Amino acid sequence: MIGKYLNKIKHSESGNFFLLAGPCVIENETMGFEIAERIINITDRLQIPFVFKASYRKANRSKSSSFTGIGNEKALKILKKIGKDFNIPIVTDIHTQAEAYTAAKYVDVLQIPAFLCRQTDLLIAAAKTGKVVNVKKGQFMSPESMKHAVHKIRNAGNNNIILTERGSMFGYQDLVVDYRGIPSMQKFGAPVCLDCTHSLQQPNQEEGITGGRPDLIPTIAKAGIAVGVDGLFIETHPKPEIAKSDGANMLPLDKLESLLTDLVKIRKAIKK
Repeated sequence: MIGKYLNKIKHSESGNFFLLAGPCVIENETMGFEIAERIINITDRLQIPFVFKASYRKANRSKSSSFTGIGNEKALKILKKIGKDFNIPIVTDIHTQAEAYTAAKYVDVLQIPAFLCRQTDLLIAAAKTGKVVNVKKGQFMSPESMKHAVHKIRNAGNNNIILTERGSMFGYQDLVVDYRGIPSMQKFGAPVCLDCTHSLQQPNQEEGITGGRPDLIPTIAKAGIAVGVDGLFIETHPKPEIAKSDGANMLPLDKLESLLTDLVKIRKAIKK
């Protein structure tokens, strides 16, 4: 199913960007279905190709006491059910070779976290599942260096690749997006996505909880569309203030429709 989106990203019927969106992590089935349904209603109306995103477990946490998930199999089954009931592709992140083979049974896109984008064995394992592989650019990587991740996946026999920009470290506790990296990575022949929420993280906080600037999500997203990014990644939640993971940089769900409406207008303007 996701292959349809990859094939039409450059020349889709609507001419729109694609969207990877959903909560940071599956907290329960009700929440997952509520968020998916609300996003589908918006993206169907705006003709935006949509992939539902949620982690089934969180491995990269600042503190050992942080929420990591409701159980791998339970969360994966919820993701599969969402995909089947709404007939939409699903993306989730993986952290080990074994997880690649396990998650591939339930989802359409395997996402490689930024911190792991140089892990050769992980990239190859994900590639060999035949699923689409979304590789997030490491905060420590140049856009040009991401060609090696692309080569690893292609050499493993898989050409279904997405690259995601998610900001570069700017000091110890901030990130910055260099928009020159978007056309640079597009030269590798893979669609490029912009992570509008994690790019605004403020990591390494003393209290062990990552901060963020969700008020700047529209700014990041609009700039990305203006420079021609192929897709957007947005984490969203009905109540970010009580989300169990990354609430500090998620977009409130009730603000998503107005933002996407504005972004579609910008997309149409630059396409003329």
